[in-house]
Amino acid sequence: PVLEDLCHDRFTHQHLVKSNLQNNVMSELMLMGINPKEEFQTQSGYHLDALVDVDGEQIGLEVDGPHHFVGRNPTGATVLKRRQVSEVDGIRVVTLPYWDLNGWENGRDPSERKKQKYLKRK
Repeated sequence: PVLEDLCHDRFTHQHLVKSNLQNNVMSELMLMGINPKEEFQTQSGYHLDALVDVDGEQIGLEVDGPHHFVGRNPTGATVLKRRQVSEVDGIRVVTLPYWDLNGWENGRDPSERKKQKYLKRK
């Protein structure tokens, strides 16, 4: 039990760093009248970038940068997290991959309308 407790504590108390891209997405959601619960910790201990309520359904959002992918395929850890959150916590996870969001953080921003249209589609 000691090792199990230590592993669980380490897993659930990771140092979290929000990217500029993630901050930009959260700001856009707020402009749309959606109030994301940022860095939401699920019952199983995983952290989601945000949890949002859409028509009564709780949806997890993950703003996934390059380290979540090998090419354009998700890493094993990313696949496992999505599956665990979906199956164990019962939360549908929507991924916002960095290549869809290129330009959102470096001055080549698409219009607010294009950003919001993209987020509504997802």
